[in-house]
Amino acid sequence: MESEQAVARHYAHGSLEETILNALAAAGKDVNRLTPKDLAPVDEFHVGGRPATVAFAEQFGLRPGMRLLDIGCGLGGAARYFAQEHGCQVTGIDLSGEYVDVANALAALVGLGERVSCQAESALNLPFAPGSFDAAYMLHVGMNIENKAKLFAEVRRVLAPSGLFGIYDVMRLAAGELSYPVPWASGPESSFVADAASYRRLLVEAGFEVLKERDRRDFALEIFQQMRARAGAGGPAPLGLHIVMGASAGQKVKNMIGDITSGLIAPTEMICRVAA
Repeated sequence: MESEQAVARHYAHGSLEETILNALAAAGKDVNRLTPKDLAPVDEFHVGGRPATVAFAEQFGLRPGMRLLDIGCGLGGAARYFAQEHGCQVTGIDLSGEYVDVANALAALVGLGERVSCQAESALNLPFAPGSFDAAYMLHVGMNIENKAKLFAEVRRVLAPSGLFGIYDVMRLAAGELSYPVPWASGPESSFVADAASYRRLLVEAGFEVLKERDRRDFALEIFQQMRARAGAGGPAPLGLHIVMGASAGQKVKNMIGDITSGLIAPTEMICRVAA
C-alpha cells in the first residue's frame, strides 16, 4: 500500500544499529553488558518513553507467561520491558525491516532473544493463526494506519477469547491542521490521527469492549516541561530519540508539543477486551 510505503520511508535511517551502539558507548555503557533499562532512552519511541510504558503496563494487567503481540514494535523497547519485568513472551511486528533487525539484535544483546522476537509484517495482514495471543498492544502506531477498521479486525482475529488489546496513541481533541513534520510522519500522506470516539466505535464494531480510557495530555505536558529543563542544563545526551529521528528531530518534537499544547491532539490510552 502507498501509505505503508510512505510510513516505511519516514522511519528509514540506514545505519541505526551502529548509531545506537556508538551512542551507548559515548554514554559510558559497556555494549557487552547492557540491560533493557540502558536502552530505554532510545528504544521507547512514544510520548513519555519508559515512564509511559510503565504506567501503561499498570493499566493493562499483564501476567507472567502471557503471549503478547506488539503491533508496530519499532526498536522493541516496550517488548523487552514486558518480557523482563512481567515475564511475558512477546512477538513484535513492524513495517520497517531495519527497525525489526535492530530490535532483534538489541534483544539478543540484553539476553532476551528467546522471549522477544520481531518480524517485518503489516498490521493489516497479520501472519498468525486465530487465537495466537493472550493480549496485543500498540504504542503510538494508529496514527500511521488509515484503515483502523481492518487493523482492529485483524487484532481481534489473532486474540484468544477474552484477550486484551491495549492502545496508547496520539488522538485528536479538536479540528485543525497539524504541523509537520512530527515524530510519526513527515507530512499528512502518512498521518491518520483520529479522535477517541472513532477509536471506540471501530473497536466495538470489531468485537471489543472498551474497559478503560485515559487522556494523557497533562502527563505529556509535564514530560515536555522536564525535557525543556534538561535542555536548559545542556545539549542533548549522547543517547536519546534524537538519534532515531535524525536531523529534523528538534522540529518534529517542537511541532508535536505545539499541537498538544494548543489542544489539537493528545496521547490517549484505551484498554479493551474481546467481547463475550
